Amino acid sequence: MSQFTHFDEQGNAAMVDVSEKQPTARQAIAEGRIKMSASCYQMVKGGTVKKGDVLGVARIAGIMAVKQTALLIPLCHTLLIEKASVDFVLDDPGSTITARCTVKTTGLTGVEMEALTGVNIALLTIYDMCKAADKGMEMGGIRLIEKTGGKSGTYKV
Repeated sequence: MSQFTHFDEQGNAAMVDVSEKQPTARQAIAEGRIKMSASCYQMVKGGTVKKGDVLGVARIAGIMAVKQTALLIPLCHTLLIEKASVDFVLDDPGSTITARCTVKTTGLTGVEMEALTGVNIALLTIYDMCKAADKGMEMGGIRLIEKTGGKSGTYKV
């Protein structure tokens, strides 16, 4: 069990003790995609979805989710988030929207879970706002693509 940090010596779930660590600059970037019908995609792109500005609302939802990660994932530390952003890349031929969430802090532990949470909630918000037009949307490809800072150093896909 030594490779898993969220268990104590008896195998019980435990929050990782970061009290002896030194603060470092940390950043994580995560991404994921939502594929939808061509007609739904055109509505999102053209701003004609009845519920409003889909990507604007999804951006705010993703940023809000970043700040609530410790409330959603039981063993996550509460962090002072210094930057959170959600950006979108539209792929016309594939009727796909890629969400990318970047999170930064200076602290004792990383922000990977915050970036992944931001992406997931942004994509779920897109689904929620568009489900009247396309219930068959598919989300996937959710992954950490970059992480910097901390003892384990840099990770990049």
